[in-house]
Amino acid sequence: MTHRTINNVTIECTLGDIASQADMDAVVNAANAQLRPGGGVAGAIHRAAGPGLDEECRSLAPIKPGQAVITSAHNLPNKYVIHCLGPVYGVDEPADELLAGCYRRALQLAEQNGIESIAFPAISTGVFGYPLEAATRIALGVMTAAAQKLTQLKQIRCVLFQPSDLAVYNQVLDELKGTR
Repeated sequence: MTHRTINNVTIECTLGDIASQADMDAVVNAANAQLRPGGGVAGAIHRAAGPGLDEECRSLAPIKPGQAVITSAHNLPNKYVIHCLGPVYGVDEPADELLAGCYRRALQLAEQNGIESIAFPAISTGVFGYPLEAATRIALGVMTAAAQKLTQLKQIRCVLFQPSDLAVYNQVLDELKGTR
C-alpha cells in the first residue's frame, strides 16, 4: 500500500472492494444521476447496503455531474455513503473541472459531517470512459491540495478494483510525493 501524509492526513492507495472498507467512516459511490443501483461501484454499494439506501436516495435525486450528496450507509459497515456523479468523458464538459468538483465536494461533505476516514473509488473511469491516468492525476491532485486544509478528515483511501489501476494510482502518488 502506497501512502503519503500531509498535514496529519494520510492518503493511501490499495486494491480491494469499495463496499468492504469496514474501517472507514464513509465510502464514496460513483453514482448515476438518479442515485439508483446499477453496475460497477454503484451496484456493489447498493447490493451491500440493501434496499434502504435506494429508498433514502430517491428524494435526493437527480444530481448533476460534479455534484455530491451524503446518506447513511444502511447495511454497509460504514456510517455514511457520499454519492458523486462524475462526468461522462467526451460528453459532460468541462470534464476535468466536473471530476475535480466530485472529489472536492465529497471532501467538503466529509469535513461538514465530522468524518475522519473516507474511501474513494476511481470515479468516472469505468463505463463513463474517463482515461485512468488523467482521472488519477485529478483525484490525487485534489486530495493532496485539500489535505493542507482538512481538520476533521485524517485518512483518505483510494480503493482500486484492478491491479493495473492500483499501479497507476501508486505511480501518480509517488510522483506527487516529490513535488511538495
